[in-house]
Amino acid sequence: MDGGNVNAWDGVLAHLEMLEMRAHEAAMKQQEKELQEEKLARLKARVKELRLQRDELRAKVDLQEKQLEKEGATTDPAQASPKAVLQWKIKSLQAMLQVFYLTGISGKLTRQGTCFCISTAYEGTYLDSYYVDLLTKSEVQIYRHSVPPFIPLEQIAKQYLQTDIRRFLSVLSDHLNAYVGRRYQADQLQEHFSDQIKGTLQRNSLCNLLVFNYNVSSKSETFPFNVRLLYGDLCRSLPTEVIVSCTSDAPASLTETATAHSDLFRRMPLHKAFRSFSSAGETLDGTP
Repeated sequence: MDGGNVNAWDGVLAHLEMLEMRAHEAAMKQQEKELQEEKLARLKARVKELRLQRDELRAKVDLQEKQLEKEGATTDPAQASPKAVLQWKIKSLQAMLQVFYLTGISGKLTRQGTCFCISTAYEGTYLDSYYVDLLTKSEVQIYRHSVPPFIPLEQIAKQYLQTDIRRFLSVLSDHLNAYVGRRYQADQLQEHFSDQIKGTLQRNSLCNLLVFNYNVSSKSETFPFNVRLLYGDLCRSLPTEVIVSCTSDAPASLTETATAHSDLFRRMPLHKAFRSFSSAGETLDGTP
């Protein structure tokens, strides 16, 4: 076998190895995707089961509250002893704690009132826990808390704390879960797609405004995309306003790509949108 044939044979083997490697990587990605889909299906089934349990508990608590109201109605509030009023409050709080247990909110009775713990999660990943210590001896008051200062706790308390503690905790939980969800997406984007992000991802404390840049290639040329995500609803982890723009000299096809990316950012978590770009075969960051 002469030198030319040997080189050709080596080239064929190298190409075959590369194809086998790509096939193996594709098979691994497909297997990982299937495992993720199975995990997601199990989580959805578990969520459905927990919601049914929660609804049943809520119905029981509503019934118990009505019974307690009837018991309270039979007694003149002016004649009720402080001990009777305290016992009524304790019964109500215990019933409330039972319902909230399945919604990420737990609590315990204290000498001054009740200390609630709000656990947050996003896509099945448990994140931070926040505490709100309430005084319930007379007027309900917030004694101390670990809620971040940029969460509108005072506004939520003013609206619900004196009239509906359950609603107060539910709305506060919505705000906290949405905040950690937005923060988690930004963290995941920086952790897994830092090679595709140009410069620094800009975000405020509440993570309801994100601005960043990334490159998209077309015909061996690279064009920057600028993204601005505004989360107008603080109880949501998906943006209400998305602007994806490219330079004026970019091809018309990239304008269509920017529109498609904008739609994805509205509908799915930020890091999953970037992952979908890769799986769709789009070229980001000028990498072929």
